[in-house]
Amino acid sequence: MSAANHVAPIISFVTVLLLLGCSTPTDLQPAANEQKADRIIVVKSAHTLSLMVNGHVLKVYKVALGRGPAGPKGHEGDHKTPEGDYVIDQKNTQSRFHLALHVSYPNAADRKRAKAEGLNPGGAIMVHGVENGLGWLGSLQHDVDWTDGCIAVTNPEIEEIWRLVPVGTPIEIKP
Repeated sequence: MSAANHVAPIISFVTVLLLLGCSTPTDLQPAANEQKADRIIVVKSAHTLSLMVNGHVLKVYKVALGRGPAGPKGHEGDHKTPEGDYVIDQKNTQSRFHLALHVSYPNAADRKRAKAEGLNPGGAIMVHGVENGLGWLGSLQHDVDWTDGCIAVTNPEIEEIWRLVPVGTPIEIKP
């Protein structure tokens, strides 16, 4: 039996153990005294996501972004994180990432720009945790931009953001 044949079952076993330890929490509701965010501001150059309440910062998170070059998302597959004004329009517990908040990209300006270039603007932009099974990466995931255009935080952070951000919350993504 080759070394590769010995390694595959070990990798499968470790993956199952990681998945069991990284299941979706059942208590994702805010505590009675937790203040909900009314706006999200992402500053790409600073790699930060700030939850805002009445113009004041509630919490700031370090984020990983799209692995594409600097600038706004132009089209599907460019691996860039969009720039502009959007809304968190749905929550997804069944994502391949540990919880995901869908961003309403593309907006009208994004669609117009992509259409003028004859390209598809794309659309699966999320604020999410680490890919399922890789939660052990923790804050290491912040050290490099690795997404296809999304905004990524650690799993404990996305659980907190999930509780504090209702569907309909505006999100502004700045350069």
